[in-house]
Amino acid sequence: MSSKYSITTPRLDIDQNTAQHIVLKILEALSVPSDIAKEVVIHLLESDCSDVESHGVWRIHQYTQYYQSGYLKAQGRPELKQNSKGAWFVDGHGGIGIPAMNMAIRDVVERAKGTGLAAIAIQNAGHTGRLGAYAEYAAAHGCLAVIIGGGGRKDWRLVAPYGGKKALMSTNPYAIGIPGGKEGPVVADFATSAAAAGWVYGAKIAGASLPEGILMDKDGNPSTDPEAYFDGGAILPAGGAKGYALAVAAEMIAEAMLGPVTVECNWLILALDCSLYQAPSKFQDIAEEILLELRECPPAKGFDQVLVPGERESKARKTNQDKPISLPSSTWGEILELAKSLGVSLPPT
Repeated sequence: MSSKYSITTPRLDIDQNTAQHIVLKILEALSVPSDIAKEVVIHLLESDCSDVESHGVWRIHQYTQYYQSGYLKAQGRPELKQNSKGAWFVDGHGGIGIPAMNMAIRDVVERAKGTGLAAIAIQNAGHTGRLGAYAEYAAAHGCLAVIIGGGGRKDWRLVAPYGGKKALMSTNPYAIGIPGGKEGPVVADFATSAAAAGWVYGAKIAGASLPEGILMDKDGNPSTDPEAYFDGGAILPAGGAKGYALAVAAEMIAEAMLGPVTVECNWLILALDCSLYQAPSKFQDIAEEILLELRECPPAKGFDQVLVPGERESKARKTNQDKPISLPSSTWGEILELAKSLGVSLPPT
């Protein structure tokens, strides 16, 4: 289990069927249609199974707050549209962003396979979950995909600009997926901040501390306490000036180009059919040569092996698909309390 929480955080193993039942019923109790609720729950559980806990089932806390406050519309369904200039986009109609992103990646990949290159924007949609899932889909269908999100700075001031001590930007994440070798695709999925905001929010719920180098307090001092962030602190940019530069580029794309943000942030996906340049079999042979050399690099102190981007998540899913998910005990307790408050009962044992 890969986690940024302190190693002393007490944990519980939760049966996946139990977790799915409870989170699904919570969403339905919030008036989310059953088909959308199921799509969301499957995505969250897959994130936990991928060892990406920051985007797993704990997010039901946030989603509940968003629905109850009216920030998200329970009945909001994504719709595929074209603007007056012929550009494609998905309008999330104010709903949760996971089904909107699923619709977008399927459409842009299908069009890329037909024309070679395609683009799509996603607007008016809430939290989109683990970006790597969508990049994996594109890569599995023979495409290079680049996913860029941003523009939520006015409502989501989470990250300080490089050299500053005040949170002014969102986490402005990117994902890149491309077919790989025999072990599957290469997928990069990262926030331009030192950690996804989900780790900070999740650490607070779990009562855990975070590693050094992620947070600063309101005075600009380093901190490992998530409460320092909620008391006027900020998340640091990843890699200093490099993460900051990527974040600014995402702001230009997502807001200056795509327009004002209504919910969460705006997104752009570019998809390219890799077979335009290389036959799939030849591509895989060359990719395998590159990736094998990386995997065979002697590991540095503190590492067991060198992994290819996306490989950790892929291996984790294969290992964890039939196993319970691991959650901080306080986080699971909060989910149970939330279920109880909404009249959701536990499944029979």
